[in-house]
Amino acid sequence: MNNAVSTTSRNSLWVITRGQRTRYSLALIAMGMASVFTIVAPLVGMYALDVVVYQDFSLGTNVLVSLTRELSGSDSFTWYLWLSAAAGVVLTLLAGVFSFLKSRWAAIASEALAQRLRDELFGHLHRLPAAFFDNADSGDLVQRCTSDVETIRVFLQAHVVEIGRAVLLLFAMLPVLFWRDYRLAWLSICLMPLLGVGAFVFFRRIKTLFEITDASEGALTAVLKENLTGIRVVRAFARHDFERDRFSGRNKAFRDNYYRLNKVMAIYWCASDFVATCQIGIVLIAGGVFLVEGSLTVGELFVFISQVSMVIWPIRHLGRVLTDSGKAVVALGRVDHILNSPEESVEPTPATGRGRGAITVTNLDFSYPNGQGILRNMSLSVAPGETVALVGPPGCGKTTFIRVLLRFYPYQRGQIKIDDLEINETDREWIRTQIGVVLQDPFLYAQTIDSNLRVGRPAAPHEDLLQASQDASLHESISKFANGYDTMVGERGVTLSGGQRQRVALARALLKDPPILVLDDSLSAVDTDTEHRILTALEQRRGRRTTLIVAHRLTTVRNADRILVMDNGCIVQQGSHQQLAEEQGPYRRLCEIQGALDESIRNDLEGLNRG
Repeated sequence: MNNAVSTTSRNSLWVITRGQRTRYSLALIAMGMASVFTIVAPLVGMYALDVVVYQDFSLGTNVLVSLTRELSGSDSFTWYLWLSAAAGVVLTLLAGVFSFLKSRWAAIASEALAQRLRDELFGHLHRLPAAFFDNADSGDLVQRCTSDVETIRVFLQAHVVEIGRAVLLLFAMLPVLFWRDYRLAWLSICLMPLLGVGAFVFFRRIKTLFEITDASEGALTAVLKENLTGIRVVRAFARHDFERDRFSGRNKAFRDNYYRLNKVMAIYWCASDFVATCQIGIVLIAGGVFLVEGSLTVGELFVFISQVSMVIWPIRHLGRVLTDSGKAVVALGRVDHILNSPEESVEPTPATGRGRGAITVTNLDFSYPNGQGILRNMSLSVAPGETVALVGPPGCGKTTFIRVLLRFYPYQRGQIKIDDLEINETDREWIRTQIGVVLQDPFLYAQTIDSNLRVGRPAAPHEDLLQASQDASLHESISKFANGYDTMVGERGVTLSGGQRQRVALARALLKDPPILVLDDSLSAVDTDTEHRILTALEQRRGRRTTLIVAHRLTTVRNADRILVMDNGCIVQQGSHQQLAEEQGPYRRLCEIQGALDESIRNDLEGLNRG
């Protein structure tokens, strides 16, 4: 498994932040410097208040007192106050500069980590086996790769350093407070443990709620994506009300879950605000008493109130930090589910070069992960350049065999060899470069026709592209478009007709020029005249590549060198069209059915012409 998987699977901040630890270290140092200046600034105010209130320079700092005497020439309380204000401004400005550096370095590091995580997720998804996507919801996967990564990014940027800031302020402030007055120091922190315990309890509760809310958001995204993709089906079947109600149900569930989440957060903020205000009130009341007794100065009371406020609100804010921590833990677990999913195996000795196109299948057994058996004891041999057709009823295993040949799924028993290379021991990428596949429902990118044609061979000369389009009976249709081959197609090619999409996919496979061409019911959406022209063009290329044709129309398969008839995952008949048509069996029955259908259509057309 790749490094990305092992990295994230440990759910460790230390591991996740690899490559950006220097920036995070600099951010922590900058945060420490900002905290020091933030704590020192109120001390300057303390001395200034005591000097001015008590009219006593012995209560001030030696540096500012000396500077006052040099600049004013006397013991001027006004000059001391102005210099103290200037020192406070400088200290606050320095704290702001280091806070800026802290935020900048943390932002750069978190953005880089989020980018790397998105890249790792996208790359890992492309290396997962087909079985993973059989049970995955594409909308939920999109949610994990976008929203969940964003949640992790926000936590890494705003809250990793914020936790350190709150802890550092607390422990840096305590010596100062106990140095000035141990009695008021104890009173200044008496309610802080209550805030800490409350934040921890809140974190435990919010983590569960966010997990539920995130899952409901993923379900909402999945419904939205599904409807946008299949909007034409929705309209064709007049399912607007049904789909609207379904979306409304998911939307309501998401709203209710988010409401519960916000309710818990509101309770926490209300309670923590009350505790924080009480803590400051305790300091103010007790400090007033000590001030009246004469055991505390006005400046010292100012320092206690200032520094307690500096710490109590960040500690109270830890609830929000822990909230986002809970979100980040849940998001990281959802991302981790993808990154920990086993990848397709990588063979140590990949094959190279162009193959001859020979296919040998021996005693092949295959069943899907759910245990449903599809292929049983299947054996066949296809010579290089031979054209072989597979026919049979739906569900008999024709398309499944193609998927196994492409190594989408591992088979349980038997052998499949391409050019004497066992495919389970051969690099998948090499196998897939040797096969050009045209599916019944082809996928097209929302790009130009030219870009879609060049998917398998990006650097193909334009002459080859034109030839492939002509062989697929596509060039004439493209010539009618205003922008020709630069015409943009919609998502999944929805702006093209079904037959045009199939012909684009066929031209794409022909342009790739692989040693093995697989046509999986890929002419089902074209008319008979276009099918005839395509088959004629393919006939002229006969012998140049091995061709496997999966089809239901006899006109598509009748000129194949050999026809394999499948039923219940087995090959029950094989031979030429002429041989099988004369032999009792399922192929002959298929001929009789299609022959009767064709005859009925001809009679109907003749009747219409006479009428």
